[in-house]
Amino acid sequence: MKGFYSEGYKDTECLILKEMDTALSAVDPEAVERLVHEILNADQVFFVGVGRVLLSLQAICKRLAHLGIKTHYVGEITEPAITEKDLLIVGSGSGSTMFPLGIARIAKSRGAKIAHIGSNPNSPMKEYADLMVRIPVRTKEYLEDEIDSAQPMTSLFEQSLLLFGDIIAKMIIEERQIDMKSLWRCHANLE
Repeated sequence: MKGFYSEGYKDTECLILKEMDTALSAVDPEAVERLVHEILNADQVFFVGVGRVLLSLQAICKRLAHLGIKTHYVGEITEPAITEKDLLIVGSGSGSTMFPLGIARIAKSRGAKIAHIGSNPNSPMKEYADLMVRIPVRTKEYLEDEIDSAQPMTSLFEQSLLLFGDIIAKMIIEERQIDMKSLWRCHANLE
């Protein structure tokens, strides 16, 4: 029995994959280089975002922990103090969401480096960020140079952010020549 969803699945899948390819292809490789350098040189890496962006950041946080990097997301019950040796990665497409902005301000006052992954290069986050990786996709700001999306709200940013994290994790694995089987030693084992 064919219906609306069975008929539309393939077209919608192709549309979303094409949008993600367009978005990730627009990321500046030099900004990626700077971000990975900061991640690898930080004592600890903290992540902050809200909503679905936070879910993508939590997935990145966990994957980097599998690589032996000390990671935390802001608000976790075991979150340690941030110091001048640490990096805060802020995920915010618009760069104007109040909670991440407030956390960035506090982290900056503690001497931490701030990296912003977002779409708006002229957002209020610019005041705090030491570097920015721009995924130039549609945000709530509807800037002229943002890549448009047929998906609801900021889905394309959240999806691109998640895959971006997997891309940098894969590059770290390759650069450090980490054996894939050895990653399981850092994986949760109480399952």
